[in-house]
Amino acid sequence: MFRYAKEEDADQILPILFQIFDEMELDVFKEIGNEKMAQVIKEGFFQPGYRYGFDNILVNEIDGKVVAIVVGYPEKLEDNIDEPLIKIMHKYGIKEKNLFGDKEAWPGEWYLDSFAVAPDYQNKGIGTKTMEHFIDVMRERGEKILSLNVDVNNEPAKHVYVKTGFKKVGQLYIGSHLYDHMQYDLDK
Repeated sequence: MFRYAKEEDADQILPILFQIFDEMELDVFKEIGNEKMAQVIKEGFFQPGYRYGFDNILVNEIDGKVVAIVVGYPEKLEDNIDEPLIKIMHKYGIKEKNLFGDKEAWPGEWYLDSFAVAPDYQNKGIGTKTMEHFIDVMRERGEKILSLNVDVNNEPAKHVYVKTGFKKVGQLYIGSHLYDHMQYDLDK
């Protein structure tokens, strides 16, 4: 079942999301440690308007287990999307001004910030089915252009995105990693 995340999903969402953080090799996670950052991010789930707040997370649930997550928001919210987390980070003594300093979305896009499948459910078609559900939900909501960034070396993820209709429209760096910027035109 594809649905919005609920509070009781937090402990299942966290390790799926951390797969992405591990790939990004963010300095703050290395400095602070995954355990403390997990506390910070989990507390952030409960903050309205935050990038990884429950109001921005959709999940694919199978037999009561969250097997995939989709996190995103309209580009127009990107400049302030992490403000709720900064307050939490400071509460935990983390002095960083932001986890993400790079602009990731282009004007007018609905940005798919994070997409991941739980390890036990990878390579079973769940990623493709989740992405198809996500596209349908965004079309029903009246969105026009979806976008995402995928590491240029992440061939399995690129395969899912191309298979579901995303097209590469450019490249950008997020941190020290090069990403393909991809879009999906919902009007087609």
